[in-house]
Amino acid sequence: MNTSLFELFKIGIGPSSSHTVGPMRAALRFVRELAAHGLLDRTTGVTVELFGSLALTGLGHGTDRAILLGLSGQAPDTVDPAAIERLLATIRSEARLHLNATHPIPFREPEHLLFRRDQMYPPPGEATHPNGLRLSAFDAAGAPLSEQIFYSVGGGFIVSAAEFHPDTPLAASSRSVPHPFGSACALLAEAEQQGLTIAQLVFANELALLAAESFADPPRINRPTLAGAPVATRPEQAIEAGIFALFETMRSSAERGMGTEGILPGGLNVRRRAPRLAARLREKGSSDPLAPIDWVTVYAMAVNEENAAGGRVVTAPTNGAAGVIPALALYILHHLDAAALGETSSSSPSAPTSNLRVPHSSQPHRDGWDVRPASSPQPGTLAEPHRAALLRFFLTAAAI
Repeated sequence: MNTSLFELFKIGIGPSSSHTVGPMRAALRFVRELAAHGLLDRTTGVTVELFGSLALTGLGHGTDRAILLGLSGQAPDTVDPAAIERLLATIRSEARLHLNATHPIPFREPEHLLFRRDQMYPPPGEATHPNGLRLSAFDAAGAPLSEQIFYSVGGGFIVSAAEFHPDTPLAASSRSVPHPFGSACALLAEAEQQGLTIAQLVFANELALLAAESFADPPRINRPTLAGAPVATRPEQAIEAGIFALFETMRSSAERGMGTEGILPGGLNVRRRAPRLAARLREKGSSDPLAPIDWVTVYAMAVNEENAAGGRVVTAPTNGAAGVIPALALYILHHLDAAALGETSSSSPSAPTSNLRVPHSSQPHRDGWDVRPASSPQPGTLAEPHRAALLRFFLTAAAI
């Protein structure tokens, strides 16, 4: 395995990694390539065709919304979820969108966003992948300027038709890492042979991938950053900062899910359950020995409901599974005793010593936050035992 943790765990929006995040990334890549090749200003029309599963189930998964956002220059990891409805309403009411956020063209969904429900694959008769889409750009005379076929292959990953071809090596397959592995048995054997924990092994691979990225323009791996965090001056800090940016996104998603009442979209009148369950657990307090397990369920449910609502989540490794990693991470933070974790904190990857800060959020129970006085200009600091434990957890989870 030479795929980065930051490719497996990606910040995005719900409800689907393959039918929302993937198509949005494909549409965004298409308009960015138009701009890179000097074709954007010459484009007066764009047609998008969806095939296979994207055509058959795309409306239920928000594929149409994702395409409009991607063409408009919005990325899954940076789009403001609170602004999505307004952006879509403007596009649909004006029958116009701004390609790559800059170049206006007419766009009417019945004419320009086509669900090819009678055709499985973009090249007819050529078995490729059931999540295919074709994007075409035209000039004022109706002549084609560019055509791209993409496949959304799961987990938010996309490949172009050229990249999908078996004779074309994918970027990930040509990478070199110090500890490659292709199975759980190979992972365990390599860790034992090198005298490393799984977390330390994955951390070493991440360092190698980060070093290789210094020659890539633009970078192929998107490592998120946390607003207000110190600037990383060493590779180890950059990786840790990216991991805690993912964690903060997961924590925020769970908090929104536990604090937002109402009916989930989709027309089935499904009411959100996480807020009521969280309130019930807060009322019970910590006397119930099984309460931590109940909280794990609530954390996962809260994130899953945010995903279903099209909110901000971390694909981990898919949107459908987006609640599992946050639930376990929040269990470590809020329900594991710092003293017990402190016994193993020195085994964190590469013995990191940076003091990464994560915004403090008050919780109804004891957790791993060092809460500073209100007069302090610094935000809450993640206690060292919990910080190290969370690093090990994310690195190990990426391998598994």
